[in-house]
Amino acid sequence: MLPHLDAAYNLARWLTRDGHDAEDVVQEAFCRAFQFFDGFRGGDARAWLLQVVRHTCYTWLERHRGREPALSFDEDLHGEASEALNPENLFLRRADQEMLREAVEALPVPFREVIVLRELEGLSYQEIAAVAGIPVGTVMSRLARARGRLQQRLAECPGKEG
Repeated sequence: MLPHLDAAYNLARWLTRDGHDAEDVVQEAFCRAFQFFDGFRGGDARAWLLQVVRHTCYTWLERHRGREPALSFDEDLHGEASEALNPENLFLRRADQEMLREAVEALPVPFREVIVLRELEGLSYQEIAAVAGIPVGTVMSRLARARGRLQQRLAECPGKEG
């Protein structure tokens, strides 16, 4: 399970929108996975573990519905840093990353979930379907809708002053 810790944290972080909550969710998910490991029937361990993380996140979200995250995602800690870029490029890149992060976080949880699993974790449609417990067609539909919403929201951003 440890090789998939980063993927588990990444999914939990995006679903809970908070790093500390994600750590708690991942810890609980790993405890659940260990407890129910005898139920694992082989196959893709990463998809199985992410399914446990997903269920744990949804349980956590139900218990904490309406609660806003205490801390925002820190791009310095979790993003790629490049010392080779000049300050202007760093500023522009950070602004773009912030707009994208905000756009992804604004998505409803089912859309955010498939975007994170596909675009950030690189899971196939079949793996996402297994993790989320939905048909492949639903995965494709949610991805299309999520990408459309992201495109629409990001298209609105450049014209804003601020």
